[in-house]
Amino acid sequence: MPTTRAEVLELDADDELAGLRERFALPEGVVYLDGNSLGPPLASTAESLQRAVGADWGGELIRAWNTCGWIDLPARVAARIAPLIGAGDDEVAVADSTSINLFKLLAAAVAMRPDRPVILSEEENFPTDLYMAQGLAELLGDRARLEVVARERLRESLGREVAVLMLTHVDFRSGELHDMQQLTRASHEAGALTLWDLAHSAGAVPVDLNACGADFAVGCGYKYLNGGPGAPAFAYVARRHHERLRTPLTGWMGHREPFAFSTRYEPASGCARLLAGTPPILSLIALDDALDLFSTVDVAALRRKSVALTELFIALVERRLADHRFRLASPRDPDRRGSQVSLAHPEGFAIVQALIARGVIGDFRAPDLLRFGFAPAYTRFVDVWDAVENLEQVMSTAEWERPELRVRPRVT
Repeated sequence: MPTTRAEVLELDADDELAGLRERFALPEGVVYLDGNSLGPPLASTAESLQRAVGADWGGELIRAWNTCGWIDLPARVAARIAPLIGAGDDEVAVADSTSINLFKLLAAAVAMRPDRPVILSEEENFPTDLYMAQGLAELLGDRARLEVVARERLRESLGREVAVLMLTHVDFRSGELHDMQQLTRASHEAGALTLWDLAHSAGAVPVDLNACGADFAVGCGYKYLNGGPGAPAFAYVARRHHERLRTPLTGWMGHREPFAFSTRYEPASGCARLLAGTPPILSLIALDDALDLFSTVDVAALRRKSVALTELFIALVERRLADHRFRLASPRDPDRRGSQVSLAHPEGFAIVQALIARGVIGDFRAPDLLRFGFAPAYTRFVDVWDAVENLEQVMSTAEWERPELRVRPRVT
């Protein structure tokens, strides 16, 4: 374990992924540990967007749908995401938001199990996932209902009424990883389908949906994929379900021939039927640009560095902050942890604000969690050292007690 900053700098010098950082547009003097909420842009993204607005949109106008390939952009971006999650090109669609895609796939799963009304999830699942399931249950009445249980009771709760098990692969609060393969197998043995939320996995944690036998998945484009705020999301449907896939949002871009302008909906083949409205081209261009990064790096290498970063952070916190009432809220075993570390502290919000004021950006999740995301593509080992150094100074000087650090903005 390094004991000096110089030793940590040596880790960066030996880092096989060190060259990736220069591809990002990161501000000087900032330690950015919030890529698990919003990834930074690549340096090339601004130029790509300027070209799209000026030459493509401004020059070609509506012709750009054909001359610049806009109409095919959702499928091209989907094909680039597919290998990151262990899927075939035709098993992924890029459209809408994670929440909307979740709604589509929950509805499809319930329809595939008409004699099973239960959507099963855990109590601590990401709230928007639970909200969307609640909304679907309200819409469908007796045909669907959401049941939530404690994490440790998931397997025993896979009864005969469960249509689909809906879980987030990496817990957004603690970073704890579910065992996707085992839970998918248990669901199938019980006759249920699975729907995985990969928002905190894709681009940082290796995922192999096909090897695990997963049925459905969703995920966002703006965290570890660095596609920008509100970047389009993705949806996965295993090929074996394509013929039975029915979406409740039957928009024109999911039609077999959208420009035939038929007044009767006929679904496109496979995942393409998950498209609905006109694709957001500028957002797709930003996401497409960001995905260039993953054509040059193996996700397994990203995972190795992620583990090393989080292990270093935990060790330094425990060595240097043992007297300041922090509790590790993430699994200690790296095999059970995503690419983040959460610490619990009664004054968590004010402490995070004090760090942000110093240029160390993490975030806070109620009631008491300080979250630190370690995106391996651009986070350095020295960033970990400097973050802990600043955290120690915040605590030793009681800097977090300043009144202005207790004022909560709308986004925490």
